[in-house]
Amino acid sequence: MENKKNASEDHQWLYSPSLESTSHIEIKDKYELFINNEWIAPTSNKYFDTINPADEKVLSKIAWANAQDVDKAVKAARKAYDEVWSKISAGDRSKYIFRLARMMQEKARELAVIETLDAGKPIRESRDIDVPLACNHFFYYAGWADKLDYAFPNQKTESLGVVGQIIPWNFPLMMAAWKIAPALAAGNTVVLKPAETTSLTALKLAEIIKEAGIPPGVINIITGHGDTGEALVKHPDINKIAFTGSTQVGKAIQKALVGTGKRSTLELGGKSANIIFDDAPIDQAVEGIVNGIFFNQGHVCCAGSRLYVQENIAEKLVEKLKHRMKSLILGNPLDKNTDIGAINSREQLQTIEKYIQIGIQEGSEIFQCEGALPANGFYCKPTIFTNVSQSSVLSQEEIFGPVLTIQTFRTIDEVIQKANNSPYGLAAGVWTDKGSKIFNLTSKLKAGVVWANTYNKFDPASPFGGYKESGFGREGGMHGLGAYLKIIK
Repeated sequence: MENKKNASEDHQWLYSPSLESTSHIEIKDKYELFINNEWIAPTSNKYFDTINPADEKVLSKIAWANAQDVDKAVKAARKAYDEVWSKISAGDRSKYIFRLARMMQEKARELAVIETLDAGKPIRESRDIDVPLACNHFFYYAGWADKLDYAFPNQKTESLGVVGQIIPWNFPLMMAAWKIAPALAAGNTVVLKPAETTSLTALKLAEIIKEAGIPPGVINIITGHGDTGEALVKHPDINKIAFTGSTQVGKAIQKALVGTGKRSTLELGGKSANIIFDDAPIDQAVEGIVNGIFFNQGHVCCAGSRLYVQENIAEKLVEKLKHRMKSLILGNPLDKNTDIGAINSREQLQTIEKYIQIGIQEGSEIFQCEGALPANGFYCKPTIFTNVSQSSVLSQEEIFGPVLTIQTFRTIDEVIQKANNSPYGLAAGVWTDKGSKIFNLTSKLKAGVVWANTYNKFDPASPFGGYKESGFGREGGMHGLGAYLKIIK
């Protein structure tokens, strides 16, 4: 009987494959730069491969823009700003943005599959979170474009001009929407540079932009590596830089902008605390923990990678968490059963593996589920470390992978001190059935966003951003709109 029971437990989470079809998508063999609503070959004639991290196969070749190409894009954006976008009515700008959102919705399935192929994230995340949120951001800001007087009453607003935007690889399409939508609504034109490992959905968006009839030069999308982004940051005719990415690169951008008069918003790294009190709904909290760090492969700047559990429930919660981890399905991101997809790149996987080894060397106790990883692709098992010290490298440095550190606490003051003992301040989570406790912590945690009895929930109307080394400025809501305006009181 015991053997039968164990066999049943071993196989209770096996499902038949349910692969999302790729027959309806179109990925070109090679992509040029999208400048002035035209596809233009890079001046250097250089291209680089973008690969599927789930199987390491090449998906397409992407143009590598140099400083001359960046200059072409900025000039196109400036001409569009001076002659078209700043001249048309706010109502017309609203209609253009709304049309773009509707056409993105119509192509949502294709966008979701391409996002999964290029980024390695599970199709459920691309389909149910990334693409709908991207569309919703355009809808939301389409509604604000002709209502700036209501957004900022008794104040005069002016657009900034040409905005340079640089986005990361973890939420490629959603980050593009976060950046482009408020910039357009505020009356600016855009030069966007996506991450080199995840350029495809931005380039697919470029096709939609042209099809939607957005005036030439209003949105330009240039691809490349770090030198492309550097050329965009240093271009003299850019009025603002909006960047999401690593703290290291963010600091370099901030130094480059000193004395230039350019505005900037930086959304950088995080090492967010997820706090579980003994009066929390434990099963719900476990699901929130998994959602906060594992479902997205830890590829979220606000991932709840530091877990603090009240001491008297720690053993019970960790036991439930390990049980839940055993049910997670890691594998082909296109399989609708998959919970955990591929790490975005070989380099990122190597970084995660380096930190896991550091945790082992520091003497922390590691737990990973059994089972082999796929033979091809970049995969990492969800990992938790217990008996972690507050000074541990794992507790202090951003890993950007499915690695969770667990510590205990006894009192509210202790956990506030521990949670704030970080160079970052992007997000936090609080789990308790006491509203007073939630409000107490939200006023004392040094984090830009604090979720209560949930985690990783986003809404276009809600501002997002951090403190300390997590950057400055906000995206989303009216705060995100104001970041692209001169507000004259």
